[in-house]
Amino acid sequence: MTTEPRRLSTAEERRATVLRTAIGAFAARGYFGTTTSEVAKAAGISQAYVYRLFPHKEALFTAVVEHCFARVRASLEEGAAQATSSAPEAVLDSMGESYARLISDKDLLMVQLHAQAAAVSEPTVREAVRAGYARAVEYVRGASGGSPEQIQGFFATGMLCHLIVSIDADGVDAPWIRTLAAGITHY
Repeated sequence: MTTEPRRLSTAEERRATVLRTAIGAFAARGYFGTTTSEVAKAAGISQAYVYRLFPHKEALFTAVVEHCFARVRASLEEGAAQATSSAPEAVLDSMGESYARLISDKDLLMVQLHAQAAAVSEPTVREAVRAGYARAVEYVRGASGGSPEQIQGFFATGMLCHLIVSIDADGVDAPWIRTLAAGITHY
């Protein structure tokens, strides 16, 4: 009986593991409430190794933010590819539907919300959030061919989706919820 030698993880594999673990940790406790030692423990590595992969907590969090924006981009691309016509409205509707499904992943939604909150006082996080939105807006503009007003409406509706999902609007039957949620698809 031969056994294969134990294969050690590469730094990139460990980095990906830490990143996946950090998404859950930051989603649960936010940028300010999460420590690198908590991420290290959850990933099964030492805190020192986390710092070898990410030089500081800001670098780890901005990597998480960038990863989440990459998932958003992939979702938007999927939606654009599934549009029933090339009319801006159809492309935007299809991208919106795809995005609504994506944010049903509560970890991704929470990271986005925590990133926006941390961006208020953390310049590095602010730059990561700005860069992520810049890329998303330019992609949506190019893929949809929509007007500036349509693109603004698309992102405004996305922010409203964040609110509706985060406050569990389905759990409330009140006129103000019906007003906010009218026409908004969420899962």
